[in-house]
Amino acid sequence: MHFMAFLLQSQPDQAQIQRMAMALMAIMPIFMLIGLAIIIVPFWFILKRAGFSPWLSLLNVVPLGTLVLLYVLAFAEWKTALVPQVWTAQPPYPPQA
Repeated sequence: MHFMAFLLQSQPDQAQIQRMAMALMAIMPIFMLIGLAIIIVPFWFILKRAGFSPWLSLLNVVPLGTLVLLYVLAFAEWKTALVPQVWTAQPPYPPQA
């Protein structure tokens, strides 16, 4: 915030602009890798649990790949073993006296 106030108060010279651009170019790939990891890792586990190849999570890197992957997950048949739901009857109520 203070940096923006500094820029608004005085016009930075060309060397200062170049230093800021170089710093931004050094930091942006790190932020991009962190952002990709935040998206890819959960999809990796979801796809593995759903019975698909976890490598499909790399579709998130492609533009609109996440949307395609969400539709594939939503409408495909998951190849997981379903645990049968065991229903037990409710025990009888005690006799009313």
